[in-house]
Amino acid sequence: MKVLNLYFSSTGNTEKIAKQIEKASLEAGHEVETVTVTKNTEVDILVYDFVFIGSGVYTWLPGKPMMEFLKQTRERYGELGEIKPKSPRRLGKRAVVYASFGGGHTGVNEALPAVKYMGQLFDHLGYEILSEWYFVGEFHGRLQHLSTTGRLGNIQGRPNEADLRDVYERVRGILEV
Repeated sequence: MKVLNLYFSSTGNTEKIAKQIEKASLEAGHEVETVTVTKNTEVDILVYDFVFIGSGVYTWLPGKPMMEFLKQTRERYGELGEIKPKSPRRLGKRAVVYASFGGGHTGVNEALPAVKYMGQLFDHLGYEILSEWYFVGEFHGRLQHLSTTGRLGNIQGRPNEADLRDVYERVRGILEV
């Protein structure tokens, strides 16, 4: 199976997860292309059978480079007629959408809009979204204090080894579907 591992990470939290996705996918015997989203990223999503897409959460949404990538990709596929009324499913096309988040104020609820936002492109393209994943990640920079004082308690060092084992196992399991 041809797998696209697409992500944006400004702090390194989502990058750790993306590396585990790549490792698990490769060890499961799949062809994997890992792409870090930047302002100039362009990818032909439709050539992939399975897509993992993830971002950190920044004020309830994915990072700006990811949002811009999704907007440009939606516009390009719209112009090409690939986004159709009723968004019919494309046989054999599946996706997992995920986010890393700190949830300092309202926990996982802060990450829900980001995952839903990213998933819409794939739903419109006819991909079956198999799952939405949420991974805790520590805060960095000026918000670092929320890593110990936020709603989730002490999240310093996350995603940690246990979190990354969880990522690995989820990927191996979902690729068996």
